[in-house]
Amino acid sequence: MTPLAEILRPRTLDDYIGQKHLVGEGAVLRTLIESEQIPSMIFWGPPGIGKTTLAMIISQTLHRPFHTLSAISSGVREVRDVIQQAQQEEGAILFIDEIHRFNKSQQDSLLGAVEKGTITLIGATTENPSFEVISALLSRCQVYILKDFDANDMKQLLDTAVRYYASQGKNVVLHETDALMRISGGDARKLLNALELTVNNEKGNDILVDNAKVTKVVQQNLAFYDRQGEMHYDIISAFIKSMRGSDPNAAVYWLARMIEGGEDPIFIARRMLIFASEDISNANPNALLLANACFEAVSKIGYPECRITLSQTAIYLANSVKSNATYVALGNAQAMIRQTGDLPVPLHIRNAPTKLMKDLGYHDGYKYAHNYENNFVEQEFLPDAIKGTKFYEPGNNAREQETRKLMAWRWGKKYGYDS
Repeated sequence: MTPLAEILRPRTLDDYIGQKHLVGEGAVLRTLIESEQIPSMIFWGPPGIGKTTLAMIISQTLHRPFHTLSAISSGVREVRDVIQQAQQEEGAILFIDEIHRFNKSQQDSLLGAVEKGTITLIGATTENPSFEVISALLSRCQVYILKDFDANDMKQLLDTAVRYYASQGKNVVLHETDALMRISGGDARKLLNALELTVNNEKGNDILVDNAKVTKVVQQNLAFYDRQGEMHYDIISAFIKSMRGSDPNAAVYWLARMIEGGEDPIFIARRMLIFASEDISNANPNALLLANACFEAVSKIGYPECRITLSQTAIYLANSVKSNATYVALGNAQAMIRQTGDLPVPLHIRNAPTKLMKDLGYHDGYKYAHNYENNFVEQEFLPDAIKGTKFYEPGNNAREQETRKLMAWRWGKKYGYDS
């Protein structure tokens, strides 16, 4: 039986819901499609927001041959087979779902065909392509960011489903939709799956959908871990928050949930690498070193052996002293930049590679720190308009309190570190 989400999959741009910034009237991607001059591209966004559907619509609109591969189950051989077939076609489109799961050699196998125009590549990814797609391939693709569905988009999807059921002789009345919205987490596929489960659970042709029915039916049918849907984000959130809360038992539990659910180990390792800087930082610099070593190890050995390295690192990070001081400092500095704009660099710390620059006062008055006792001399490094502004406040932990003492000795009352 064809799922409701597949039955309702849009076939034209006019039927496509959401992403108006890309495919609305006069929007950049719609303009390219209408001109029939589409580049190779990568769609980046969360699951269930129409990446695959948009690729299919592009192919159908332009009447192009359409090939699709999943990076989970396809390798270099499958890519080469498609490219060989595309050489006999005109304007073939190759859609690769979860392109971030392709390794370097698999991505390299696409380069020649993309560069020569043998295929137009459309990749879909939930991960930042800057980190997951090799630079040579990324430079040949336009990246388009797809946004979460908003409440109006989700309502449109539900209205479309109700009209479909009416055409099938079923009077579906949506008395309440809060549970549907909550369960879907902005994922159109999960929204329609949850509605379909609820409707199919009812007898007769007059069906009232409310929060209680949706919650009961969906809880009985959803898999315990969905790495492509809401649970994917809920569980990684629980994992991060457990480490932040210094609970190694909870951290290793949520880690195990991800491992049992088939989560990509690189994804887990990357999140721990981010965590080491964001939540531990200079309170324990070794945390970043271990997290980076974990990322390297996971990249080399893969499942199942890498699960041990993941566990070791997660427990270490959970037990480590915490500080978000550097994260906050950067946010403070960015806020100041948004407020004050691009303030000029003080002349004495500008580079002066030419005589003209020297004559203009560039570098004049700069004090070379290594020429002074303890390799330090007080001078101004901030623009005049914000001099004396403190962005970094050392965390309340032993290592950063030592940093506070050092900064108080160096800067006295200038930044308030001695107060």
